[in-house]
Formats: sequence, structure tokens, C-alpha cells
Amino acid sequence: MSPTQQFYRDRAADARRDAAGAQLDNVRDRCLRAADAWEVMAARLARTEVLRAETEARKAAAMLESAPA
Repeated sequence: MSPTQQFYRDRAADARRDAAGAQLDNVRDRCLRAADAWEVMAARLARTEVLRAETEARKAAAMLESAPA
């Protein structure tokens, strides 16, 4: 199973929740950095999914154009 955007966003929310409950500054900072990293991964996956869909659409269009009539 490959991770989804929702999985990454859920992990970010978990990290932010952990940060809110942290008593030590270094733990809070670590959790916030982790949350930021999860959000970056979610955004990167979203961008990848869009590019993949665009590529597949171009390939499908090219195949239709090159198909014998």
C-alpha cells in the first residue's frame, strides 16, 4: 500500500497534537518540524499525482490520434 495525501496529513496532525502537549521546548520543536515535513510530503504527493494524471491524459490523447481510423 502506498501512502496517500490523507495519511501524510494525518501524521502532520498527530505531530502538531504532540507538539501542543509537549512540555519541553526541544520536543515541541521536533514535533513541529516533523509536522512541517509531513505537510511537505503531502504537497509533493499531490503535485506528483497531478503530473501523473496529466502525463496519462497526454499519452491517451496521443494514442487516440495515432490509432487507425
